[in-house]
Amino acid sequence: MKNKIVVLTIVLLAVSLSSVYAGNTRRIGTAGAQELLIPYGSRGTAMGGAILADVSGVEAMYWNPAGLASLEGTEAMFTHLPYIADIDMNFVGIATYIDGFGSLGLGAKVVSIGEIEETTEDYPDGTGRVFEPSLTVINVSYARILTANVSFGFSGMFINEDIFEAKATGFAFDVGFIYDPRWRGVKVGLAIKNYGPEMTFSGRGFERELLNRQASPNGAPFDLPSSINMGMMYDFVDNGPHVATIAGNFRSNNYQEDMWQGGMEYVYNELYSLRAGYNFSNQDDYIYGLSLGAGLVYELGSTKLAFEYSWTETEVFDDNQYFTVRVNF
Repeated sequence: MKNKIVVLTIVLLAVSLSSVYAGNTRRIGTAGAQELLIPYGSRGTAMGGAILADVSGVEAMYWNPAGLASLEGTEAMFTHLPYIADIDMNFVGIATYIDGFGSLGLGAKVVSIGEIEETTEDYPDGTGRVFEPSLTVINVSYARILTANVSFGFSGMFINEDIFEAKATGFAFDVGFIYDPRWRGVKVGLAIKNYGPEMTFSGRGFERELLNRQASPNGAPFDLPSSINMGMMYDFVDNGPHVATIAGNFRSNNYQEDMWQGGMEYVYNELYSLRAGYNFSNQDDYIYGLSLGAGLVYELGSTKLAFEYSWTETEVFDDNQYFTVRVNF
């Protein structure tokens, strides 16, 4: 009875918030801190992001922090993504299970824009100065198993955007749940992502000389790209060394059209993995679609070393490729 009340509360919360955060074409392009939307980890990206109900380890800190509760031992992970338009994303994180307390994780994501030449009203062809913008997200996550069927997780994120002589800092929060009824491999997940106060740019970069007087305009505040995410997974094959999973997510976005995400995974002997996924949105300029990936695990005594790769179809820009290394000990 207790589990049913918990699940009903989660579902009602998701439905009520979805009506507030529903996709709206009039809001597209008005949210900032878009680096929060760049995922890390090759398993989730290979499955089109459809791992909300079936994620664990460090990668769970992005998709659904509740998945961190199932972590055994300690895991470290590194992901490199050559992102669009010569932008690079690197992530490093570590998480550990503490007996009697739960699981605790720490991660840092850095998005490097590359070199940009400064231009001004007086020097539209460039001043000769070059700057390198960087976007950083540092997160701390906590998760634990609440009951035999329900896991809970929370992430707090510090955001820092440094663009030449202007900076913006802010905070965001993720909250997630995973419900495992222990029935035929079915799991349900819910995550509220990127909820937090507005951010504002400030700094010397805003200073201008107008009519021989110094002026410092104020930057306009901007919202975070928040969303409500609901997902389900099902192990339709669980026969000895063979496990095959199908999963789906629905993402209700506050500042873009809503999304549907689907994915499949086949795992042999817990060592070899093949994955595929697809992202769908009614948004006219949505650039993502098919995704594929694979994983390989080496067992070195009690230590597991995993190498994972994913490819995501990307319109206009070069396709995204994620390279991930995980160590569990």
